[in-house]
Amino acid sequence: MPSTSLSAVPRRPSVELLQLPLAAIDALATGDLDTANRHSPVPLTPHFSSDRRPLWKFRSLQLAATPDDAGWVTGALIDRASGQAVGCAGFHGPPDAEGMVELGYSVDPVFRRRGYARAALELLLARAAREPEVRTVRATISPDNEASRNLVLQYGFVENGSQWDEEDGLEIIFEVAAGAAQ
Repeated sequence: MPSTSLSAVPRRPSVELLQLPLAAIDALATGDLDTANRHSPVPLTPHFSSDRRPLWKFRSLQLAATPDDAGWVTGALIDRASGQAVGCAGFHGPPDAEGMVELGYSVDPVFRRRGYARAALELLLARAAREPEVRTVRATISPDNEASRNLVLQYGFVENGSQWDEEDGLEIIFEVAAGAAQ
């Protein structure tokens, strides 16, 4: 009888979201990974300062104008087992007047295809479900990002129109009721 090794069974990564200090966000906004890492509690990969630089520029300006948004916005996605920053995730801000939050996540290409996007999505959906003022969770996805589209559809998101984003171009809007995907 063949033996089954537990190490052969892929594990679902356990992740946490770490809010980065404003000084790290400001440094990432300028593409200065060295300074960001001096202020970050965990080492950040080049993905944070190159691929995601427009995001950090936006978050830096946002937090300068509304510091209370810090608990909601993008942070570092950390693999709990290794302590490694594997990407970033968070909301665009606190719930709006209708109780909607928009989520976003990005996994460093070095760490893709390991379940981190799913883990990030589940983490964000759980947070939204715990917040009584959140009624709707939104994800906006480029029409050619089939992997993200397929992922959100597995969690009950439904297409609800489209929008033009100055940075990302055409985006398809997907929404789900908070708590529905749990």
